[in-house]
Amino acid sequence: MNMSGHIAIVGTGPTGIYTFQRLIEHSDPLTISLFESGPQVGIGMPYSSAACRKSMLANIASIEIPDLPQSYLGWMTTLPKAVLRGFGVDPDTLDDRQFTPRLLLGQYFRAQFIELLREAEARGHVVHIHEETEIVDILPGDDGVRVADVAAERPEVFDRLILATGHVWPEEEETARSYYPSPWTGLFDADIPPVRIGVMGTSLSSIDAAMAVAAQHGTFARDTDGHLLFRLADESGDLKITLMSRTGILPEADFYCPIPYEPLRVMTDAALEVASDAGEDGLLDRVFGLFVAEILAEDPAWAEGSGLASATADSIADAYFSDRLKRDPFRWAAFNLAEVERNKIDRRVVRWRYAILRMHEKMEALLPNFSTHDRERFDAGLKRVFIDNYAAVPSESIRRLLALRDAGVLNLCALGRDYDRDTNDLGTKIVANGETHVFDVFIDARGQRAMTSKDLPFPTLRDLLLDAGCDVPVIADDYSLIAPGIRLGRIAMGAIPYLMHDRPFVQGITAAAEIGRAIGAVEVRPRYRRRPTVWMAA
Repeated sequence: MNMSGHIAIVGTGPTGIYTFQRLIEHSDPLTISLFESGPQVGIGMPYSSAACRKSMLANIASIEIPDLPQSYLGWMTTLPKAVLRGFGVDPDTLDDRQFTPRLLLGQYFRAQFIELLREAEARGHVVHIHEETEIVDILPGDDGVRVADVAAERPEVFDRLILATGHVWPEEEETARSYYPSPWTGLFDADIPPVRIGVMGTSLSSIDAAMAVAAQHGTFARDTDGHLLFRLADESGDLKITLMSRTGILPEADFYCPIPYEPLRVMTDAALEVASDAGEDGLLDRVFGLFVAEILAEDPAWAEGSGLASATADSIADAYFSDRLKRDPFRWAAFNLAEVERNKIDRRVVRWRYAILRMHEKMEALLPNFSTHDRERFDAGLKRVFIDNYAAVPSESIRRLLALRDAGVLNLCALGRDYDRDTNDLGTKIVANGETHVFDVFIDARGQRAMTSKDLPFPTLRDLLLDAGCDVPVIADDYSLIAPGIRLGRIAMGAIPYLMHDRPFVQGITAAAEIGRAIGAVEVRPRYRRRPTVWMAA
């Protein structure tokens, strides 16, 4: 007897989409139930109107987006020119490396999801869509997995449940609007007065928060030379926005590089395997040796000039950031922007930057093998270098920051390692380096933090993991959740915040595609087929 499995996917952003794409490639017919807390499946919170404005740019281009029925660039060429112009995109200069508004990217994902739905039905799969349905509990059992939404427990029993819930932000609180624990906690719906605004962080999320405020009090425009300007409204003259971080430096602009990535010369899979097989002791230093050798092979002049050639795993961050820390951050940003734009025109690759970009995922795979001490050293050193490298932002975002600075609206503050912050309904006070900074509105925009089992919003599943001593979810190579009382393969953990403990770089659409495809490739076993219970301690 041939019997289809019933699968639930909770969350239909990029991870859910790529999971669905791989699932429907199975030859046996499946029944797939999709649960989306938002009003439309297939968009995802980072690209939805609830979390974005047209001014917010995605930091991924068409050439980088893993395959869907249509490429992003191909899909954009099918749109009326008026639609593209409405998103601020010039229809006559479309390019597979340009960065576009997140809202437009969300519409692309929605369109591709609908194409996948058509393909699923043509292949004989049955799909049920549940929009505006928030799952509040997950109940594993011997016969499968049930879910409960806000209304009640659902009667369906699923052979497999896939968690693809995406980012997790603090709940919105009904308090005086002087503090936002994240940019996605009410900020985009609030009327922010022209006062002293503090933004914690300098990443793209922080830039977006600053832009969301600035857009309420002025407009960006270009002069006759094409230079971007910010025109502050007359009544908003008191607006002052301060971006803050420990170092007070800005991210660099996204740089040109070959895609798909070229293979590494030194940090090969074989070399990493040899380093790992030698044992936990000294693993970080052995891998760092490969890191240095890779850059020496790619860009020896930069390695010598930057001090990298003589750096250690503990001093690498100081060597990497030293030159930028000596310069005015806005001047550095302007210089870097000009360099990046020239390189894009000339298709010139900065070899050391490209080498670091290609190495971060290779090294991330070894993090579970590091000792606690080496993991702490990695977090304090190489992790900071990798994040600065891969978190480069669209050139237009740097132009906007420079325009705000030129208009007297934006400044930067380096807090150092030790600072005090006090927040109440009246505002926020920060004491750093002997100086006191007072803000009427404060926005914490430092991005997604790693989540643990106790953060799970599903009480039954959460208690099951915590009672088993799983402080963080334990997963198999195919992302199956491993815990007593849950049959192996029954629940897949594709919610990125809960994977970040061992994989700190596991963010973005390419990671979502890798996770979704691995989850979707697993054979679906209906309830009448039994798998042995497997338990592996954390």
